Amino acid sequence: MSDETVGAGPCCGTTEAAQAAGACCDPAAKDEALAAGANCCGEAAGQGSHDAAGHDVSGSSDEWAGLPVVIVGAGPVGLAAAAELRERGLAFEVLEAGDGPAAAVRSWGHVRLFSPWRYDIDTAAARLLAEAGWVRPADDRLPTGAELAADYLQPLADLPAIKPHVRYGARVVAITRLGLDRVRTAGRATTPFLVRLAGGEDILARAVIDASGTWGTPNVLGASGIPAHGEAEAAAFRESALPDVLGRDRDRFAGRHTLVVGAGHSAANTLLALAELAEQAPGTAVTWAIRAADPARSYGGQTADALPARGALGSRLREHVESGAITLLRDFRVQRVTAGTDGTVEVSDGTRTVTAHRIVSATGFRPDHTITSELRLDLDPVLGSTRALAPLIDPNEHSCGTVPPHGVDELSHPEPGFYAIGVKSYGRAPTFLLATGYEQARSVAAALAGDWAAARDVQLDLPETGVCNSNPVTGADIAGRGLATGVAGGLVSAPLTLVSASAGGGGCCS
Repeated sequence: MSDETVGAGPCCGTTEAAQAAGACCDPAAKDEALAAGANCCGEAAGQGSHDAAGHDVSGSSDEWAGLPVVIVGAGPVGLAAAAELRERGLAFEVLEAGDGPAAAVRSWGHVRLFSPWRYDIDTAAARLLAEAGWVRPADDRLPTGAELAADYLQPLADLPAIKPHVRYGARVVAITRLGLDRVRTAGRATTPFLVRLAGGEDILARAVIDASGTWGTPNVLGASGIPAHGEAEAAAFRESALPDVLGRDRDRFAGRHTLVVGAGHSAANTLLALAELAEQAPGTAVTWAIRAADPARSYGGQTADALPARGALGSRLREHVESGAITLLRDFRVQRVTAGTDGTVEVSDGTRTVTAHRIVSATGFRPDHTITSELRLDLDPVLGSTRALAPLIDPNEHSCGTVPPHGVDELSHPEPGFYAIGVKSYGRAPTFLLATGYEQARSVAAALAGDWAAARDVQLDLPETGVCNSNPVTGADIAGRGLATGVAGGLVSAPLTLVSASAGGGGCCS
C-alpha cells in the first residue's frame, strides 16, 4: 500500500502500521507504531498538511513526535474539541483552570437555556457517550446551566477516553514557541508550542486550541469601553452577570435597590428574578439602565419568537416595565460611580444619578489575548476575532442566525497550528452560538488530522432568529421578522439559543 493509499495528510505511525489496522490514524495503528519506535503522527512520505496560508501544520519535525494537541478550557466547546480529536486518534491534553469541567457554566447554573437539549449536544461527544451507555436527555427539554453541566458535560469529561487527558487547576498563563519569541521566523512552523501554567510547569504541544472563553473578562460599566470614573473604587457594590437572585445570593438583594446595567439576555434574566423577589421581600426596588433609546431590542420577538421560552422572557420583561415594577432609564451611559459611606452607591451618566445598594453589570464580555502575546495573531482591530472571520460575524451586519458557515480557514492565524474556537473566537461580536463552536471544533480537528476535505466541508443550519447585533431595532422590525435579542459574546448557546455569558458579552445563556 502506498502512502497515498493510506490517506492524505499525517498518518499516526508508519504506513505499514496504518495498513495493518486498516485505517489512517487509527489508535491501534498508533500504538503499534509507537511500540516499534516509529515517529508517531509524522507525515506519510510526500504528504503534508497545510492551513489556508500554506503553513505546514502536520507536525512532521522530530521534535513534535508524540506531542499532544493542547486544548485550553474544559467547557462545552473545549470538550467537543477533545471528543473530535479522540475520534480521529490524535493525542490531546485539556487544561482547565477550574476544579472541574464547565466551571463557567456552573456559575450560572440556575439559568435555563432557551434551546432544548437537541441543540446543546455536540455530535462527536454524543457518539462517545452513547458507546459508554449514556442516556441522552429528552431532546425537547430545556436544560438549566446546572443540568447542562451535570447531565452532559460531566459525563463527557469522565469518559475513559477523555478523563485521563484532562487536568484541572491548570491555569494557562502563556502560549509561545519553544525557544522562539514573536520576532523569530526561522524554523517557526516546525517548532513545538510551549504552554506555561501558573505553577511554572511548561507543556509542549504540536498545536493549541484555545477554548477558554471570555467569562473571566467582563466588560466595564463605563460607556466608553474604559472604566467609569470611580468604578474600581466602588467594586464592592458591583455584581457580575447572572447572580442567583432568588437562591444563593438572595440576601444581597432582598429589601434593597438594585441597578441593572445592560440590554442582553443576562440582564433580562436578572431583572425578572429581581421583580419576583420584589413581590416576596418588601423594600426591594429595581432600576434598569440601557444605552439605547428604545428597549425593543431587549424585548425581542415575544409571541412571534421561534423559541417560546425566549419570547416569553421579553414579554414578561416588557410587562414589568409597563407596570412600573421595573424602572427603565433610557439613553443612560455610565460615566461615574461613587461609593457612599451609608452602604449605597451613586451611578451617574453626567445628567442623571441613581442611588442604589447593588449594581449588576450585565454589559457583556471581551476576549483576553494576553496569554498569546508572543504568538503571531492576525486580529481584527474592531472585534478582536481573526481578520478573516470578522466580516462574517460583524454585529452591524449579522444576527446569530445569519452568520455564514465557517471553519479552520477563517480561524487560522499567521501562527500555524494555533486556533481560538468557541466564544473567544468571536471577540466582542454577540453573534456566537454554541452550535457554531461545535462546528469550529470539528473543522479544526479534521484539519489537524490532515483531512482537509472534511475540515472545509462546514455545515451550519442556523435559523434567522435573534437580534444579537449592534444595530438599533424597532418594534416594527421585531413584529415583521419575529426576532429576539442576543448577547455579546455568547456563553453557551445553541442553534436557537442566544446566550452570552461565559464568554463574551452582553447577556447570558438562556
